[in-house]
Amino acid sequence: MLNNRSLDDKTYEELMAEAIMQIPLYSQEWTNYNPSDPGMTILENLTAFGLLQQNQIDQITPAVRLKLLKMAGFEPARGRCARLLLSAEDLEETLSLSSGQKFRLGGLCYETNRSMEIKPCHLTGIYGEYGGERHDCSWLTDREVKVPAYVFGKAPKEGDSLWFTADLLPDAGEEVIFSVTVADRYNRNPFTERGSNTFAALKWECYTEGGFAEMNVRDDTGCFLISGEIRMRLPAAAPAPCPEAGGEYALRATLTRAEYDVRPKLLSVDGFLFETWQKDTRSACCTFNRSTSVRLRSSLLKEGYVTVFCKEEKGSSYRRYMPAYGEGSGRFYDETVEEDGAHVWHFDRKKYGYGPEKIKNAVRIVAYSEEIMRRYFLGTVLGYDRQEIRLPVNHIVADGFCIVARRPDGSGGDLFDFVRPSRFGEDDLTYYLYENEGRIVIEDAGAFIGAELYIASVSVTAGPEGNIRAGCQLDCEDLSAPIRFYNPRPGSGGCFRETVDEVTLRFRQDIRRPYTAVTAADYEQLAMETPELCIHKAKAYLNAGRNLVRIAVKPGTDEELPKLSAAYKKAIEKQVEGRRLLTTKIEIMPPAYVPVNVQGIVYVKNQYENALEQIEKAVRQSVDFVHSERNFGETLKFEDVFRAVESLDCVEFIYELSLYPQDPSLARLVEADIVPAENALCYAGEIALEIG
Repeated sequence: MLNNRSLDDKTYEELMAEAIMQIPLYSQEWTNYNPSDPGMTILENLTAFGLLQQNQIDQITPAVRLKLLKMAGFEPARGRCARLLLSAEDLEETLSLSSGQKFRLGGLCYETNRSMEIKPCHLTGIYGEYGGERHDCSWLTDREVKVPAYVFGKAPKEGDSLWFTADLLPDAGEEVIFSVTVADRYNRNPFTERGSNTFAALKWECYTEGGFAEMNVRDDTGCFLISGEIRMRLPAAAPAPCPEAGGEYALRATLTRAEYDVRPKLLSVDGFLFETWQKDTRSACCTFNRSTSVRLRSSLLKEGYVTVFCKEEKGSSYRRYMPAYGEGSGRFYDETVEEDGAHVWHFDRKKYGYGPEKIKNAVRIVAYSEEIMRRYFLGTVLGYDRQEIRLPVNHIVADGFCIVARRPDGSGGDLFDFVRPSRFGEDDLTYYLYENEGRIVIEDAGAFIGAELYIASVSVTAGPEGNIRAGCQLDCEDLSAPIRFYNPRPGSGGCFRETVDEVTLRFRQDIRRPYTAVTAADYEQLAMETPELCIHKAKAYLNAGRNLVRIAVKPGTDEELPKLSAAYKKAIEKQVEGRRLLTTKIEIMPPAYVPVNVQGIVYVKNQYENALEQIEKAVRQSVDFVHSERNFGETLKFEDVFRAVESLDCVEFIYELSLYPQDPSLARLVEADIVPAENALCYAGEIALEIG
């Protein structure tokens, strides 16, 4: 039913005609196709029944399809907000950002998820220390300069280091985020396991008052092999100026293992970044613990739509509190506004007779935008099955969504409960959020029949549109001084929740994907997809007598004729081993390179200069299997080389042309063609051409 073919576009008559046409394939004795024949009556009934059954299958609801997909292990992937790293440009003093601080680019909004202090830290220099010398490559901090640098030289080895100097560092224990852009020249497969690296290892240190101290680092660049970010946690000791760095603050990365297949070549480095997420919070619910006064900074507070709730005893529902306007007891609070725009709510049980208990989640502050405040009432829980309630917005961020249910307490007051989606429990209000469509469906009303529902917190996202390109400038709201914010890396991760059709497509692709290597293409695909490696080409071939599959692999590294290192061979064997047939043996073969010599006499036209260079270039390109997409063991045809030369504008005619391999053990001459061994690649050897 999940992988069925729809027949709704075919009529009963068309299906009957197809069935009748297939009768001779199964029976030569059945020759009477008239309606009076009993066999035709049976065929008509079966066709009609099949059409009706298929029509019912095609009409299964999305809910049923989702349940069937879940049984097969496939559930819709949740929607995610795009993540963006920003740097504050030309910052001269510490910048204080509140939780939910908004940054805008056109119609897109990005927000911080916590309060933070951004110090005016700037990278002042970058240099590599190798070969007993320091090599300055500070131009990597300049976004206008696009000159790559081998930061560990052209022969990296253990003990080489890369230094980053700064005019200031954050406080001890704070996090530092760098973005590194690598001069990508090779098609490297992703690093599947965070922290694993086949080729290198780095020790990161920060200079402190007690000397260099090691840091905890999450390196997504694979030791500078791919573009990505580096997150460092500064040590507990306070950073200090480093004498070896000219009195600047210093961070140092030292190679503890260096077996690179490709030498690290960086294009740019951006430092001291902070995280934002692509979402636009329309109402926010903030929770506070064990306090008689709470403090909150948020841009939503400026709109003035705030409700305050307190829990007066453990395990109870919330009560709503109102601002105090005079003397007397009641559920009141006092509110003050500080210089930085933060609001503070004070609760005094002695003064007003009521106040929050000192427990977890004692106080909730809900701040609304004007748009949501006008439509924050959702409706009443009626108690029937699958009651659907529309929400005022679509494309909701599921993780932050919450509603508040209002019920009478039986003594003239109201109880308030904050309920998140997919919450299950006795007497709980259970509902599902359909964030893309902007609706909720109540599965179980529990003890909330008759309750009024209101929005407590809701944010919206643009999904994949938030994955903006690198190099944009964003504006920040509510800052006293104009500061430019720049994203050195593109946004990533933004997507909407998968639809039923998208999950079904993923299911169909998965069932067609071979999980056991059977064909040569299966083995070649496995080798090409080996994590962390740069693989240019692979060719699998069978030794039937030994039940042995050999896979010839050419790395895609920066060597002219790359070899297959032990690390590459081990990684590919590990990749293939778990997917081979039980009795099949595997052998990973290194590439063999066969120089092909070319001799000939070519007559050229008089008006062309540098004709010999053009002809030699055409010959080298047509013979080269190393850098082209020609695979192992492919025949080098004489006519292809002949045609490549003959088609040049400068060539009058070819008088004589011959090809032969330098190593007959790796390639053989068949008539005028060259047939390499199964793990061999041809390339141009000696070219001896005469111009007539």
